[in-house]
Amino acid sequence: MHIHRITGRTALALAFAGLLAGGAYAQSQDSTSQQQDIKQDTKDIRQDKKDLSKDRADADRNADQKDINQDKRDVKNDKQDIHQDNKDISADKRDIHQDNKDINRDKTDLSKDRADRNADQRDINHDKQDLKRDDQKYGANSSEAKADRKDLSKDRADRNADQRDINHDKTDLSKDRTDRNADQRDINKDKKDLTADRTDRNSDVKDLNSDHKDRNQDVKDMHSDQKDLKQDRKDRNKDQKDINKDKKDLKADRKDLRKDRKTTAAPRNR
Repeated sequence: MHIHRITGRTALALAFAGLLAGGAYAQSQDSTSQQQDIKQDTKDIRQDKKDLSKDRADADRNADQKDINQDKRDVKNDKQDIHQDNKDISADKRDIHQDNKDINRDKTDLSKDRADRNADQRDINHDKQDLKRDDQKYGANSSEAKADRKDLSKDRADRNADQRDINHDKTDLSKDRTDRNADQRDINKDKKDLTADRTDRNSDVKDLNSDHKDRNQDVKDMHSDQKDLKQDRKDRNKDQKDINKDKKDLKADRKDLRKDRKTTAAPRNR
């Protein structure tokens, strides 16, 4: 009877030991799987760090930022050019307005001087008739004839002065028309420059928006990589905690196994 009890206890202890050993083996397998998870997590972390480093030092992102800075300078310069073109056009319009005023004044002066010259010519013709009549009636040396010659000389002087004024008015008119035409050409050129500058400005703004979009996408990629890196580190740390816990459980199970073995072996020694 005593022998049967000992044999039963021994079999029970061996079965318990086998169960513990099987549990330890399963835990060992779990530990191996977790080690593989950690290995994969570490590999993912290394790749994430590479991706993040690449994003931070990405030549495309740096080039995008350089392009953005250059585009901003271009847009600023284009705006300055457009502002200057508008100022030039306004100044040219004022010049044309003044030129037209000068031309109108010259035309008025020319018309007036022509009227004066024509009046002087009529006076000269009238004086010639009076002189001829007085010469015939009173003689060439008469006071009437001398007065007629004096009037004729004065009228001729007036007529010549009016002709000089007419010539001067024509010169001024021609010059003012030349100035007006030059100002109109300047306006046409300024308008052409303004159109070109606006086209450049619109193109630069379009480039700036595109570069902003590229830069923002690069930043989103970097943030995504940072998020992946953070998650992979969390996974790795969790797996490491599980391994540490399993090691602790395995150590406790082995301790219990050794204790059970000692308990089982004690009756035998008796």
